[in-house]
Amino acid sequence: MSLLDFVLQTTKKYIEQMPKSQRKKYGQFFTSKETAVFMAELFEVPVDKEQLHILDAGAGSGILSVALIEKLQRTPQLRHIHLVCYENDPQIIELLRANLQWVCQHSTLRVDYEIREDNYILSQVLEYNGMLGAEPNPLKYDMVIGNPPYMKIAKDAPEAKAMPDICYGAPNLYFLFAAMGMFDLCPNGELVYIIPRSWTSGAYFKKFRQKFLKDGILEHIHLFVSRDKVFENESVLQETMIIKVRKATVIPENVVITTTQSNKDFFNKTTFKAAYNTVVSGEDKYVYLVTNEQEVETLELLNRWSNTLPSIGLKMKTGLTVDFRNREALRDASENHAVPLFYSQHIQDGKVVFPIGKEHEYIVTNQASLLQPNVNYLFVKRFTAKEEHRRLQCGVYLARKYPDYSKISTQNKINFISGLKELSECIVYGLYVLFNSTLYDCYYRILNGSTQVNSTEINSMPVPPLESIEQMGKALIKSRDMTEARCDKILRSFIYEQNRGSKRDTKRVASAS
Repeated sequence: MSLLDFVLQTTKKYIEQMPKSQRKKYGQFFTSKETAVFMAELFEVPVDKEQLHILDAGAGSGILSVALIEKLQRTPQLRHIHLVCYENDPQIIELLRANLQWVCQHSTLRVDYEIREDNYILSQVLEYNGMLGAEPNPLKYDMVIGNPPYMKIAKDAPEAKAMPDICYGAPNLYFLFAAMGMFDLCPNGELVYIIPRSWTSGAYFKKFRQKFLKDGILEHIHLFVSRDKVFENESVLQETMIIKVRKATVIPENVVITTTQSNKDFFNKTTFKAAYNTVVSGEDKYVYLVTNEQEVETLELLNRWSNTLPSIGLKMKTGLTVDFRNREALRDASENHAVPLFYSQHIQDGKVVFPIGKEHEYIVTNQASLLQPNVNYLFVKRFTAKEEHRRLQCGVYLARKYPDYSKISTQNKINFISGLKELSECIVYGLYVLFNSTLYDCYYRILNGSTQVNSTEINSMPVPPLESIEQMGKALIKSRDMTEARCDKILRSFIYEQNRGSKRDTKRVASAS
């Protein structure tokens, strides 16, 4: 029996007798065999070393550590592995210890291990922050491998306070582990982690991205098309990725991006090489998850515009009313002082349709924070299903269609775009052209791997000047056609006009759309 098969066998027995609710307390989800082998194979073994120091910071039962040891057994010059495992779940410590003892006895390499039952983050507060009392020469590692805990913690939790340079709001443990893993690497060391995709964009992870991608370089990204097939034995629904990062500062030419449907078909992966500066871009260090040439061209076409919505006096905001927190104010039918409350269901075929006979589609309130002026908006759904054709789904809201109201409200599962000044109908229709186009939908999917449309990311996306948006709106109104194909045609002709004279650009506009 191979080392890894033995550990997988003992882990299966543990999972069968330990309820998921218990393991969830520690954010504990186990890696599949195929994923563990793939992650181990991503490491490049140094040719000049006979001994390696390896860290597994959330070791669980040892699956990832043992997959890596099994790979390293094939390295001729290697003699000795020193493995450090952090694990503070008392329920699994004995299994981890038994697994590692068995591996030490059966490995062709000399393996010694240390299990640290400390809190991984808190155990290194002094060293990480360069404080008095820190260990002057802490152990640094050649390889860090991990499937860190996926668990949100409070903004004043000890772990968040331990890493103030990367935390904003209530952080998730997974990116604290990634940042500490980078800190623990020796120069030119490698980190391979399986983590959610959420860190790649948005203000919430900005400080983390800036530090993580300043201290290290992304060499490999692996994406899973199906979000329920990564931890499929665990019933986890999570947008997940595998990253390989090297602790170095010289930017490589390319990043390798591979894709599979699930964790079972690594033999059938697609491989794409993208320019590093296309993938890691801007001072906020957004990570664009491009998987083919067409997506790269989409980025290049739209990134030529230097404007964003805020720079032209517009902004996307999240709907104002959390309905379940304001139940006493909700009404099923119109009455005195009631105003419309718009939900995502009111967005239909590019228009806002109201009323639709839905429950709670009116609200009676004096709370100014729940009301907004009855002016023109572009409404955009915040949530869509992964399987849906489009991530960006929007509808034109025209105030003149609701003359009886001076105020309206929006439920917080939709976003809306408004302006410092009231938007003309032409501008709202022009915004619809952008956000209902294939190009913008593609751009947003590259920017954000989740099924949620976040206003932060939309406000960072490039847009044409306001006059151009207005002209596109006029063209759409004239056409009387709200389809995606019509929006593509209008946007494509506008980009073509901008780039006229360059045959290459004209061809790329057509292919990217």
